[in-house]
Amino acid sequence: MARILAIDYGGKRTGLAVTDPLQIIATGLATIDSKELIPYLKKYFSAELVELIVIGLPKNWDETDTHGTPLVEEAIKKLQKEFPGIPLKTVDERYTSKMAKDAMLQMGMKKKDRRIKGNVDIIAATIILQEYLQSNP
Repeated sequence: MARILAIDYGGKRTGLAVTDPLQIIATGLATIDSKELIPYLKKYFSAELVELIVIGLPKNWDETDTHGTPLVEEAIKKLQKEFPGIPLKTVDERYTSKMAKDAMLQMGMKKKDRRIKGNVDIIAATIILQEYLQSNP
C-alpha cells in the first residue's frame, strides 16, 4: 500500500506528516519553509509512494474563511498542478494548532522545545492526518 501525506500549510512554515505503508499510524515527517513545499514533495514522492494528499483547510466556526484560507487554497492549486496524479482532499483544521500545543504540554515537552514553532506545525499535521484516518477507516 501507499502512504497518505498530510499538510498543515502556513504562510511561513509547513508541517508534514505521513502514514506508514499500511495506513495505520500517522507520524510527523518534517517542518519546512512553505516556499520549499513543491521541491520537497517532488523529492519525497520520488522515494515514497503516496496515494493521497490531505491538507488542512482553515475555516471559522461559522464556515467563513480565515486569514489563512486563501493561502491554503493557492497551495492546493499549486499541488494539483504539480502532482495531478495524486488525489487531494481538504480536511477541517480548526484548532489543530491549539491541540498541538496542548499535546506538547501533555507529552512533557520542555518549554524551550515548545517555543520552536516548527514543532507545532509538524504535530498539527500529524493531528490532521490522525483525524482523517479515524474518520475514513
